[in-house]
Amino acid sequence: MKDKMQKFNLSTVSEFVLVGLSGAPEVCFFLFVLFLIIYLVTMAGNIMILVAISTDTHLHNPMYFFLGSLSLLDLLCPTITVPKMLEALLLENKVISFTDCMLQLFFLIDVVGTEIFLLAVMAYDRYVAICHPLQYMNIMSMKLCAHLTIGTWVAGFFNSLLHTSLIFTLAFCDSNDIDQYYCDIPPMLALSCSPTYSRELVILTVAGVLGSSAFVVTLISYVYILLAVLCMNSSESRHKAFSTCGSHLTVVCLFYGTTICTYVRPSSTYSPHQDRIVSMLYGILTPLLNPTIYSLRNKEVKVAIRRVISQVRTALTRKEHLSGFGGLCNPSNCISTTVCD
Repeated sequence: MKDKMQKFNLSTVSEFVLVGLSGAPEVCFFLFVLFLIIYLVTMAGNIMILVAISTDTHLHNPMYFFLGSLSLLDLLCPTITVPKMLEALLLENKVISFTDCMLQLFFLIDVVGTEIFLLAVMAYDRYVAICHPLQYMNIMSMKLCAHLTIGTWVAGFFNSLLHTSLIFTLAFCDSNDIDQYYCDIPPMLALSCSPTYSRELVILTVAGVLGSSAFVVTLISYVYILLAVLCMNSSESRHKAFSTCGSHLTVVCLFYGTTICTYVRPSSTYSPHQDRIVSMLYGILTPLLNPTIYSLRNKEVKVAIRRVISQVRTALTRKEHLSGFGGLCNPSNCISTTVCD
């Protein structure tokens, strides 16, 4: 009878309310401006890297192919969560439908999982480049790079499909307030009325196996890289190797640290305030920092970006010049039609 009453009291939730960024109107407006600026800078930085890599023939090699894939993921990650957050801050529309919440979580986990696998692939690429430089182009062919990149997306897709199906087959009670600014696994588990132990166990096991596998590949790659660098006789070669790998290692530390704190832990340790801060680190700040880290520490990327900026300035200047010339040749301002011809 008790079980029947519990089932009777459960209601079908058709929408959720994102209450993670509630506050006074002036605070909400300040946060809106802040996150909008961060989002636009993130978009501009990653788009610039993508354009630089695609247009500069000097960057058409496996390392920059993977960097372009990382920039694409860094474009998608904040785009999944930030627009809805900005809408909630400016218009106070914090309601998100059940379907939109499910899709938001699916795409977020998909992108996060894909990026974890991609960082491991990038570590292996650096290992081959430093430890087997003469065989690098033969081993890391563009065909292999394409297969590895597609493999990261496929693995991220199925990982996300599993996690999303586990979360959204749970029952939710009358309370539909999500204590976060987007739909994510920890707050959804905390909101559910169903027993979540078995699902948590599956989520932690899958995330632990896949995440630790990617981390082991990254760790082993950098152990071999470190040993190879220490054996180099030239200080210039060592500096170049450390400079090349330093950017990737910085991104790995930022991303792994924040995602592990968010997902690889039981729901009993869930803290809404702490979770919001950590999720902003990997969901908003990391995509912002990645272009800065790679562009500031990589001379080739900096040169390519400068070239892109120069080309854009030239195109804009030419357009302004042509529009000004067209204005001078307006028939109403000309002495005769022959001048305008």
